This record gives sequence, C-alpha cells and structure tokens, in this order.
Amino acid sequence: MAASHAELFFEPRFCGPPGTVNGGFACGAIAELCGGTAEMTLRAPLPFARPLTVRPVAGSTLAVLDGDTLLAEARPVTAQTWSTTPDVSPGLAAAVAGRARYFTDPAFPGCFVCGADRTPGDGLRIFPGPVTDRRVWAAPWTPDPSVVADDDRVRPEVVWAALDCPSGIAAGEAAGLPDDTTALLGRMTAEIVARPRAGQACRVVAWPIRRDGRKLTAGSALLDPDGAVLATARTLWLTVSHPTHRLVAGAMS
Repeated sequence: MAASHAELFFEPRFCGPPGTVNGGFACGAIAELCGGTAEMTLRAPLPFARPLTVRPVAGSTLAVLDGDTLLAEARPVTAQTWSTTPDVSPGLAAAVAGRARYFTDPAFPGCFVCGADRTPGDGLRIFPGPVTDRRVWAAPWTPDPSVVADDDRVRPEVVWAALDCPSGIAAGEAAGLPDDTTALLGRMTAEIVARPRAGQACRVVAWPIRRDGRKLTAGSALLDPDGAVLATARTLWLTVSHPTHRLVAGAMS
C-alpha cells in the first residue's frame, strides 16, 4: 500500500449476519490493499456504513481499525505456502442438485452471498449443498453485471465472498454442528487466478479439511464453465455456542 493509511467503507448491500459485513467480502477488500493474495484474520465483526481505517503495522502487515478497536489484520502470502485444491470437480448438474438441498436449512436469509431472501441481481444467491457420495458441497453461480469492476470482470472482493460462505457451510455440515452452535470465520486466505465475467455459468465447490477441537478448516474453489479453477481459498472457522444461528462471519480471539 503506497500511502501510510487508507479508509474502507462498506455498503449495507454487502452484509453477512445482520448489521455486519460479509466476512469474505471484507477480507477481499482488505486483501486488495496488500497485493491481492493475503492471509486475513478477523478479530471482530466489521460494521458497514461508516469509514474504517487501514494502517500498516509490523513489516507488511495491515491493521483495520474502527477508532481504536482492532477489527482485522492482513499479511501478504504466496500461494505455495497455503494452497489446496479440491479432490473432485463436480459437474454443473451435481451443483444444481446441491443447491436444491440447501434450501431446507438457510442460516442467514439476508446474507449477500448465501441469503435465500436476496433477490437476483442483489445478492449472489449461492446455495451450496452436498454432492452425492462425495465430501464436497457445490452450487452454481452466474455473476450479475452489478458486481463487475471497470475492467468488466467480477470485483475481487466479490470473488472472495463467493468462496467464503460455501466453505463455512461445508465445514459446519461435515462436522455435524448442533443447532445451538455457531461457526465464526476467523481466518481466510485466497488466491485469484482469473476473475469471471458477468453472465458466465460458474460453480463454487467447497470441502471440509479437518476439525481440531473448536477449529474447523475448509477449502473452496471457483470454477469456470469448463471446470478450470479461477480462484481458491482456505478458511478457518471457530465454533461457539449460540442459541439460534449456525454460521456467521465474525471474529477470531
């Protein structure tokens, strides 16, 4: 980042759980300030509709602050230090079948990425479900023109968002979390190889990697219509007791 500090401002459209920014979208926006491929750690939910300060700290690490409160940290990484790839690339028909099964248990109906209450052209409407006989969750996604950048390709932070929720759903469902347990997005690392254009019939796949106590690790990938990998991500989720919701983009202690 060239300047000594910058500001971020998130529109309410890009919400995750009520009152907060979708975790993947926030991570992607911050990652762009340190080169694009980055390890993002969320310390607290990010609010929208007010400016947040981004400052360099130790080395090349960036800190995101709301006043004096630390919300997130970012550090640039290379893909070789973290990258994982899916063990299967399901066809679009399997992804569509997965989407139909997802509708039985939406976690956050207003979420920009996976909210079933968001209308086409407003939310991404990515509804992942399990692929039969495989530990993979999948969903189709055709980007809307409203999420493209000036170069006519999908904004990087939207690609991060598309990779976020599916990995959380795969991690939570594979772990068999009870209804009173929430998984908070604590860390996300992603690499974008190429960004899709509006109208491309893409698909998102996600898979659980491991569980270590309260920590759930998962991976996800965005595929183009021919099955080529456009972007990959690795996420870490922390389980906490919660009376009503199962999945939320939030904080890492």
